[in-house]
Amino acid sequence: MSQTKSILYGAFFLMLTLFNVNTIQAQEKNNDKINYVVLTKKIPQLQPILLAAEALKAEDGAAFGDFQVIVCGKEIGDITAPEKVTKFLNRADELGVQIIACGFSLNKFKVDRAAVPKDMKIVENGILHNLQLQKKGYISITL
Repeated sequence: MSQTKSILYGAFFLMLTLFNVNTIQAQEKNNDKINYVVLTKKIPQLQPILLAAEALKAEDGAAFGDFQVIVCGKEIGDITAPEKVTKFLNRADELGVQIIACGFSLNKFKVDRAAVPKDMKIVENGILHNLQLQKKGYISITL
């Protein structure tokens, strides 16, 4: 009889432990925000990226978190042309999307940092920044 009791107590304890772990994981997941990062090389791609951000914000509701777009590559100089970037920066601001310039690309392609719009953050290495965000659980795509 004591062996049966031990098995029952063990099974009960195991079920209780699993229930608590699943409950804690569900609570943590429910409290987490869904964060996104997009790495792009072309300013015109900001249009569909911002449309996607808008749709995800509506779809995710209160779970929508941070959305960052990192611009890098040889066309990085386009961010200094107001006629090419201003409408995207304004729309990003409305949506709560942060557009970021890759400092490595700015250096490599000799783009004057002073010409980068003031509302754009510069990170020293856009690829590293993307990977660091992925380590934090951000959903990532590169275009």
